[in-house]
Amino acid sequence: MRKFLAILVCKLSRFAGKLLGKGSSMPGKLALKVCPNILGKISLPKYIIAVTGSNGKTSTVEMIAHVMEDAGLNIAYNKEGSNQIEGVTTFILNNCTMGGKFKKDYILIESDERYAKYTFKHFSPTHYVIVNLYRDQLTRNGHPLWVYDAIKESIPESTKLILNADDPLISTFGEGRKNVVWYGMDNLSTDTNESTGVYDDGKYCPVCGGKLSYDYRHFNHIGSFSCEKCGFKKHNTNYTVTAADLEEGVVEIDGSTEIGLAFTGIYNVYNILAAYAACCTVGIDKNQISTSLNNFVLKNGRIVRFKLGDRTGVLLASKHENSISYEQSLTYAATRKTPGDVVVIVDRISRKYYTGDTSWLWDINFDILNSDSVNKIYLMGLYCSDLELRFSYTNIPKEKIKVFSDIHAGIEELRNGGKEEIYVVTCFSDKEKFLSETTMLQ
Repeated sequence: MRKFLAILVCKLSRFAGKLLGKGSSMPGKLALKVCPNILGKISLPKYIIAVTGSNGKTSTVEMIAHVMEDAGLNIAYNKEGSNQIEGVTTFILNNCTMGGKFKKDYILIESDERYAKYTFKHFSPTHYVIVNLYRDQLTRNGHPLWVYDAIKESIPESTKLILNADDPLISTFGEGRKNVVWYGMDNLSTDTNESTGVYDDGKYCPVCGGKLSYDYRHFNHIGSFSCEKCGFKKHNTNYTVTAADLEEGVVEIDGSTEIGLAFTGIYNVYNILAAYAACCTVGIDKNQISTSLNNFVLKNGRIVRFKLGDRTGVLLASKHENSISYEQSLTYAATRKTPGDVVVIVDRISRKYYTGDTSWLWDINFDILNSDSVNKIYLMGLYCSDLELRFSYTNIPKEKIKVFSDIHAGIEELRNGGKEEIYVVTCFSDKEKFLSETTMLQ
């Protein structure tokens, strides 16, 4: 009876929430109050694929879902992105019959990295993709090792892991396990020998604390690593980016499969590779996967193309309080063939909780923008003075930098300021403040 009531409460409150424009967490929260172990009482399908990590969860899930749907598989996923236990409960119960049977043959779940241990206490994913672990939202998440411990608690013994072999911390989840699928990248022309970030989270071995050495780094601590002390090293990969031409927007997987990129950032290549590995692992033909992924355009708002006056541009949604997310977007803007202007907006740090902490700005290597491909840099929003102070410690010429506390005023200057491309780097909390004054492009 409690199971039936929990499902009923969830479905009714979700229906009411949609009418009122409310979020998707509250129905699950109410259902859990009625029946705290409701997720353990649902009859789930044979395949349950979960995705977690610091960056790229939503994009990776969206790609996996796209491929599976193209392959004709009967799938449901939490496309609204509410990924803590309350949101996952809403998603699962609203895809169930009143008797508690999941209606689809495949379930795909994006899970918050810190809260996966609560969701998967009630049921086990059959396949678990763990994409990366970075410094992320210090106020909420603390150090990556704390998040690592939380993810570790969420991994059942029976689950097949699909792991990023280029991330040392993620790689430790596969130590001593047989049911692991590994993906990663070979040496690329854009790689470096040393960390290019302000800090180096790949300096020490996560197994023994010894010094890590790298044959190459794709960015920050992601690359081909080995420990001089205990022998811990990058695992051989089952699915591999063997070549990539980011200028032309093409990657090659396993020496044979080519995939065209709608967006050429290297972190997007990792999302594609993770999706490719997951889809291959559940039995989808690689030709079907490559056809589906070729020039796939994300629909989740992470990358948005726009027009402002006579100018075109791209907004790169980059998580505030996450230096690696920012640096990858800055690198994209700074390496374009045609010079353009860059906009950095920090007006509200989080949508989910209040914080005025801007210490994370000092973890970002803004010197990336000291490039011939960058004309002007516009710093906008409530925290523009914090940005201006941070930029005063870079080698970027002061005459390149313009500061606007009023976002609208900054947009108006951009609108009338030339015809070059515009690259906007900001978070979901602030992106609509810019995009609301532009015309979206397909």
